[in-house]
Amino acid sequence: MTKVSLGTHPFLLGFEQLERMVEQAAKSGKDGYPPFNIEQVSDKAYRITLAVAGFADDDLSITVENAKLVIRGSQGDTGEGRVFLHRGIAARQFMKSFVLADGVEVVGAKTENGLLHIDLERAEPETVVQTITINKV
Repeated sequence: MTKVSLGTHPFLLGFEQLERMVEQAAKSGKDGYPPFNIEQVSDKAYRITLAVAGFADDDLSITVENAKLVIRGSQGDTGEGRVFLHRGIAARQFMKSFVLADGVEVVGAKTENGLLHIDLERAEPETVVQTITINKV
């Protein structure tokens, strides 16, 4: 049996990038740290919430590049000069990425009670009708 991909199906022209994005999303979802929620706030709005207890706002960065939302966290070692009898809270780095659909934009981010909330909205797509002229040879 022949494998049919989005890029080779005759009615789906130009969807090669979508197939790469699906593969990329499948790979990035394997790490469970930090835990996160994705909720639909309204028909056109979403919120991603990450548990980032122990991270200061300056320890976090959020970027969007090529329809990919990337959240990074990096804590400095705060244990200098301190003697730990038990250290169960690690200063662990993370990188979490999400592939964004066309028209979905990050509209804001805030931290609250050890949670990082990232708000997203889907823009209303414009209806475009294009008439193609048929040239005579």
